[in-house]
Amino acid sequence: MQSPQTVVVTYIAATPEQVWSALTDPVQSEQYFFGRRVESDWQVGSPFVLRMDDGRVDSQGVVLLAEPPYRLSVTWRVEWLEAFRELPEVVVTWQVDALGQAVRLTVSETHREPVDEQMLQGGRNGWPMILAGLKTLLETGKPLNVEAPKPPPAPSSGA
Repeated sequence: MQSPQTVVVTYIAATPEQVWSALTDPVQSEQYFFGRRVESDWQVGSPFVLRMDDGRVDSQGVVLLAEPPYRLSVTWRVEWLEAFRELPEVVVTWQVDALGQAVRLTVSETHREPVDEQMLQGGRNGWPMILAGLKTLLETGKPLNVEAPKPPPAPSSGA
């Protein structure tokens, strides 16, 4: 089994069911996922799409595991930026652990093939902002207004 290359953890004053709803509901995701809407029926083998407000596909994949309200795993391929289209598919997993009046939410990215460190930095920059937005939305009912991180420059192709 491969180890995740990126792991981000946050603690949220919410129930596992509230977190699951926020992860899987398009209206809620739009409020913390840089305006992107998640689309899926969340059944294993079903398509997963992260759609921009203009209708373009940001990222897409397939649902690998859905165990509401505790675990969700999808394949993920970035489509909106040409430099990322050549990257191998990644597996993104959300683990929700109940801790009394709160939950621990862990998001991990596991790459099946080696990926340039410069490209990994995109997830390492983006996931903390996404989780902060999710936490803020669930705890206050209001979105966290932050600008989406800029993607890293494409790695040079040689010489």
